Amino acid sequence: MDQQTTSATISVLSNNSILLDATALNDDSLSIQKKIWALVQQCNTRDAFIDVVPAMNSLTVYLIDPATLAHWQAQLVLWWTNINPYDYQGKHHKIITQYGGEYGPDLEYVAEYHNLSPQQVIDIHSQGHYQVLFLGFQPGFAYLHGLNSQLHTPRRAQPRTRVPKGSVAIGANQTAIYPADSPGGWHIIGHSDFALFDSENTPPCAIQPGDTLQFVTKESVL
Repeated sequence: MDQQTTSATISVLSNNSILLDATALNDDSLSIQKKIWALVQQCNTRDAFIDVVPAMNSLTVYLIDPATLAHWQAQLVLWWTNINPYDYQGKHHKIITQYGGEYGPDLEYVAEYHNLSPQQVIDIHSQGHYQVLFLGFQPGFAYLHGLNSQLHTPRRAQPRTRVPKGSVAIGANQTAIYPADSPGGWHIIGHSDFALFDSENTPPCAIQPGDTLQFVTKESVL
């Protein structure tokens, strides 16, 4: 049975999983994400879960023991009702970035689209402080909140069949770094050597939901 809180629906998804869904709220999405990250941290203090998976305005937990499903559904309702969205503090990452030229083949296009100079695009992008909303698309791909509206750019009409690993790109109202070679329709404005994903690391993704980051030009770190 679904259980409704003042700000989310918490329902049984399968015989060993529970979904918290806050997508119907007319609330600030970043505020909801902060509550989700704090709830993830709370869940990770217990040994009851196989996995705890945050997404955009939702959270899915997978239980070790299906017999405890009702207990944990009720517990999640209680935690969600009382949790402080600012209880969770993520790590901060400085991403050294080379903009333009061979590293950013779409920088000129983005600049022209917004009637800016390439240097203005670089300045606006690198002055932003970004919050990691969630990971998706491919391992280590972090969707970021905080791109200045001056740089919101529709995705490419013709996606590339290969976007190089480390590409820093803009797609609509978000910016991100490609953790591996892949197809993609975002505009590439730069490149970073920062390793986003390594299957041998714990955790394998260097950047986690709730972390913050900024893009730092090579010149500014010399």
